Amino acid sequence: MKDKLIYSLNKRYAVKKFDPTKKLSSEQLQTVLEAARLTATSYGLQLMKIVVVENPEMREKLVSCSFGQRQVTDASHLLVLCRERDLDLKHFEDYVNLMATTRNQDPKSLDGFKNMMVNSILTKSDEEQTLWLEKQVYIELGNLLTACALLDIDSCPMEGFIPEEYDRILNLEEQNLAAVLALPIGYRAADDPNAQRKKVRRSQENFVLTV
Repeated sequence: MKDKLIYSLNKRYAVKKFDPTKKLSSEQLQTVLEAARLTATSYGLQLMKIVVVENPEMREKLVSCSFGQRQVTDASHLLVLCRERDLDLKHFEDYVNLMATTRNQDPKSLDGFKNMMVNSILTKSDEEQTLWLEKQVYIELGNLLTACALLDIDSCPMEGFIPEEYDRILNLEEQNLAAVLALPIGYRAADDPNAQRKKVRRSQENFVLTV
């Protein structure tokens, strides 16, 4: 497993050109999505959702607000990682009720935990809440990139798009969601220009500090 992990992470890179003829199986896609669902988040709240964009016409519309990046259409699947747009008390009540059901607990025994979360998060300014929510999505992205690498699935994490346009085209605001990141996944094209470039990373001596 150690060798597989390091090999896979060395092999992965941000794919510039996908092979549109190669598709993930339904089982592969579900494994990727399950890995995302199991991602660690602050308090375990999971205040995010993934939108799987399958509609070809809709994906084509997203190219223009992705600065012409064809990965959006050519990858097997396009995942849009979203945060909850507006938070309220119900998010926390729903989570505590789910926790109580899952662990066979009395919901009232979790009131202290719920109040701690509410006081920690809902007292933040709107800007602070947005930043905190987006950080959760980046944790999810890191987990997804590793999962895809281990499954020999290629990917391309993308910040280079206009979130407001994604929100409009995908009707995300109606679902209280806001796009944060795009992640095309699939298989690299044989002539992908990024494939042969050596990975550039600091040495461990320049990266790890022991105190």
